[in-house]
Amino acid sequence: MKELIEYIAKSIVDKPEEVRVTEEATEDGIVLKLEVAPEDTGKVIGKEGRIAKAMRTLLRVAAIRKGTRATLEIV
Repeated sequence: MKELIEYIAKSIVDKPEEVRVTEEATEDGIVLKLEVAPEDTGKVIGKEGRIAKAMRTLLRVAAIRKGTRATLEIV
């Protein structure tokens, strides 16, 4: 799941070398934290948050297939 978010984010941003995804286990499931360069934050979020919503949806589907829950935070 971490690789999925990393791949999508690197495809969108201008500085793919600054994309970092960290994974944290919680009692509810997994929390993925996405960090990008400050000037790329808007590209990852998208207009009205559409790209962020799409990434969260894909992450949720991948997590369900593995039998867990996952959330995405954009830092």
